[in-house]
Amino acid sequence: MKNYSLPIFNCWFLLFLLYWQPISITTQTGEESEFNYIEGSPRGPERWGELRPEWATCKNGRFQSPIDILNKDVQVNINPGDLRLNYKASNAILTNTGPNVEVEWVGDAGSIQINGKQYSLRQLHWHSPSEHLINGKRYDLELHVVHVNTSNQVSVVHAQFYQISEPDSFLSKFTKELKTLVNNRGERAIGVIDPRKTNTDTFKYYRYNGSLTTPPCDEGVTWIVNAKINTVSSKQVQLLREANFDYRGMDNARPVQALNDRKIFLYGAKN
Repeated sequence: MKNYSLPIFNCWFLLFLLYWQPISITTQTGEESEFNYIEGSPRGPERWGELRPEWATCKNGRFQSPIDILNKDVQVNINPGDLRLNYKASNAILTNTGPNVEVEWVGDAGSIQINGKQYSLRQLHWHSPSEHLINGKRYDLELHVVHVNTSNQVSVVHAQFYQISEPDSFLSKFTKELKTLVNNRGERAIGVIDPRKTNTDTFKYYRYNGSLTTPPCDEGVTWIVNAKINTVSSKQVQLLREANFDYRGMDNARPVQALNDRKIFLYGAKN
């Protein structure tokens, strides 16, 4: 009688490898999976600066973001400051990167102008809950509108807070496409998107010098944080959280960082 035990074992072993291989590929795809937002974990925010040599600024930097913006630290300016939004509608794609969901413009979507210098609009994304705090208060959602300089380095981030109430009309424009990205990394074409529809006004805002809030935590970023609070529905926030592939249903907000004697300016305080 022939012994079939070895071939059968080999067959089951091959099936095991075929079954598990896609899972391994999926969870390790992309740089984003190299860090997480779980405090106390080996890849959590406290350890970002140790995970890669080029991420050392996450640990050693002195001008890190986000921060808790406290009234006692703010220098008030009643004028609106030299800040202008020069946005225009352009084709865009919706991308699930793992840590967050992004709207990325593939054409010229305009720029932001600060003190006469322009920075090109590239993309926007969301963090839940908010990364920045105002006088110790954390909001339900924070939008980051990202701009780059002529060297394609992130130079300006325009932040907008949201609290749970009425739905956000901008998010509503691509809810259908966002739902198809839940549990899936990838991208969807969403047609022509007008960044002016984000309702990020510049009547009253805080400005300070900080950093990226994800590795490599590069500094030299000008932050524009709107004082006005927009609204978003609880269903919209939940959908964004579920779509964050790496942190499904979890927070994707970096803890606040030390101010370290930086100046925070509030413009348009009497508007």
